[in-house]
Amino acid sequence: MTVYFIGAGPGAADLITVRGARTLAACRVCLYAGSLVPRELLAECPDGARLVDTAQLNLDEITAELVRAHEAGLDVARLHSGDPSVFSAVAEQMRRLDAAGVPYEVVPGVPAFAAAAAALKRELTVPTVGQTVILTRVAQRATAMPEGEDLATLGRSGALLVLHLAAGYVDRVVEELLPHYGAGCPAAVVALASRPDEVILRGTLADIAGQVKEAGIVRTAVIMVGRTLGASQFRDSHLYSADRERHVC
Repeated sequence: MTVYFIGAGPGAADLITVRGARTLAACRVCLYAGSLVPRELLAECPDGARLVDTAQLNLDEITAELVRAHEAGLDVARLHSGDPSVFSAVAEQMRRLDAAGVPYEVVPGVPAFAAAAAALKRELTVPTVGQTVILTRVAQRATAMPEGEDLATLGRSGALLVLHLAAGYVDRVVEELLPHYGAGCPAAVVALASRPDEVILRGTLADIAGQVKEAGIVRTAVIMVGRTLGASQFRDSHLYSADRERHVC
């Protein structure tokens, strides 16, 4: 039997992929992060499925549930918010399953930064303005950042920065990025992207921290900083240019 790590998407239940929903509907056991995954998604599980909220479980307990289901001959859905490839804590679970000889597959989902960009109605890569997006976070007490990945270093690139898990540290974000981006650089925060209670804040590095505090946002938010957020005067992409040579097959 197989464990399926499924990206549940950023919050809206209908943003799970078709493959993700079909896989979920075929699994007799589902482990989900109760504080992040919409409860409506559990309706996709088959009748009588074992549903396990992992919010209060540690890694050993989660692994034991996955291995137990596998040994019982049951496929398991492990629902993660967003996409499993980014800030999902999937790597350590897969490492445990490798050691236990339990097979698994990964079903991608819609990441939070994509939902945030959609809410802002912005393309994050704009011709001649910015073609690089950096996904990162800030150092916290529990998990330090690797050497060379601090905001001061990343900020030197001038690329669009997308910060996860950083809303509670917005003052530090602004302080470390100001020398590289300037007070007038566009910034935005999207909390609870794609959900009914979604909150969208637009501003600059000069005022975004104040907006975040006034709105009471401390978690489940994405911070974006970069020139492409405010770009309006830029050259059209070559992709659809009338000057581009096109061959008719």
